[in-house]
Amino acid sequence: MGRLQGDILILGAGGKMGTTLALLAKRASDAAAAPRKIIGAARFSAPSVRRKLASWGIETIRADLLDRQAVNALPTVPNVIFMAGQKFGTVGNQALTWAVNTHAPAIVAEKFRASRIVVFSTGNVYPLTAVEDGGPDEESPLGPVGEYAQSALGRERTFEYFSRRNRAPVAVVRLNYAVELRYGVLRDIGDKVFHGRPVDLAMGYVNAIWQRDANSAALRLLEYCASPPFVLNVTGTETLAVRSIAQRFAARFGTAAQFTGTESRTALLSNAAKYAAILGPPETAIDETIDRVADWIRLGGATLGKPTHFEERGGNF
Repeated sequence: MGRLQGDILILGAGGKMGTTLALLAKRASDAAAAPRKIIGAARFSAPSVRRKLASWGIETIRADLLDRQAVNALPTVPNVIFMAGQKFGTVGNQALTWAVNTHAPAIVAEKFRASRIVVFSTGNVYPLTAVEDGGPDEESPLGPVGEYAQSALGRERTFEYFSRRNRAPVAVVRLNYAVELRYGVLRDIGDKVFHGRPVDLAMGYVNAIWQRDANSAALRLLEYCASPPFVLNVTGTETLAVRSIAQRFAARFGTAAQFTGTESRTALLSNAAKYAAILGPPETAIDETIDRVADWIRLGGATLGKPTHFEERGGNF
């Protein structure tokens, strides 16, 4: 934040990660004595989120990113984080998912053609791969399964097109399971273990990363924006067995984990070696993350009520 020049605009700041990324950017800028505006734009369907951001000193703008006029009215800033997207609710509303994930990026890329843009994407752009291979790296063939994943690849390709056409600097974050106390694959597994429900082993292996570490990576990638886009898998460096995660939660809860189904030899995974090499490995170890989530569940801590459906193998969200 000390090296970075200019204000930061976060598009999709009202989402489950957007608010925490905005706060991290504000705190880091203040700590670096780098005065700048942190601006969050979103539809803000929940007014409380907008009030919370404002209380942290973050400017907010209500905007629908599918509205070209609203996007063109946003302030032109040197640094943009694009976090908007639709995943859950795709089945039955595929057209909206494609519009949010491909049309909105085109509007944004045209507006901010002179800005650095960090784009949130997903590991779902990869196919299911053999567990023993450790997951695809950034040069591996893509093979999105299902319309959500296909539209997510469409988002990447849209930004790539405008990046090449306008020589605009872009970085793509292929995020694979950010976790916080209220949401994420670990929260899903921990809740099932705590309440005595069976854990589905259909997707027997996952990657996960503490959300703050993912946010930190996204902000630091503003320095890596390039044309054509710089692409980075952002996730934990370990391939985690769902069975083992459930058993770790069970040990912390003093109970026994129950299971349904069996592990397949393939899973949706990502190789994070490049991330660890250029940014350093995630600061938060998986055991520490599980401890935090387990403590939160024991305390009856809030949930966002948005299951990840990590066990889905057909791409239907």
